Amino acid sequence: MTAWSVVDLGTVSYREAWAKQLALVEARQHATAPDTLLLVEHDHVFTLGRRREAEGNVLDAGDVEVIGIERGGDVTYHGPGQLVAYPIILLREGVERDLHKYLRNLEEAVIATCARFGLAADREPGKTGVWTTTELGRKKLCSMGIACRKWVTFHGLALNVTTDLAYFRRINPCGFESSIMTSMAEQLGAIDLGAVKAALAEELGAVLDRTATGSRA
Repeated sequence: MTAWSVVDLGTVSYREAWAKQLALVEARQHATAPDTLLLVEHDHVFTLGRRREAEGNVLDAGDVEVIGIERGGDVTYHGPGQLVAYPIILLREGVERDLHKYLRNLEEAVIATCARFGLAADREPGKTGVWTTTELGRKKLCSMGIACRKWVTFHGLALNVTTDLAYFRRINPCGFESSIMTSMAEQLGAIDLGAVKAALAEELGAVLDRTATGSRA
């Protein structure tokens, strides 16, 4: 296993966390920082990925900032109650250098995390992210979008835990209608985000073959 540092940033603005990611990517490329997992909640924000349709899928941002970034994918929402994970890791030569497999690993970690809390989650064929089956049909729990520079990954995943899903109605999240989105709380009732955070960090470490050298805030 490769060691990594797990850092809980608490709640910070998207731009602050983004700048921290970029600094860590550069440091990891120059071997002056270890692999790192950033865990964070953001203030309300919409982010646009590289997909051309992304801007057109912002319906009515209102008072929420819209930021274009370098990750893959379409528009998504981040906000309080949503657990965001940014693995900044140097993919090792050989089998790790497969970004499709890397995304599947992120999905697997979220699926395993949900299972710990009694929520059955899985994949939707042909669509990145994690989904669940409800009485109202298939719903999306977790969105993903990554970037990679010189085999160092950044950006990552956003798992709706206690997220206010009303904010998704201002966009077509990942190109879907907003009604497709759900949260762990909507499916399970009361749930502790801190417990989900700890579980996700463990599951990401397991699927990415990283072991924490210590967590810090």
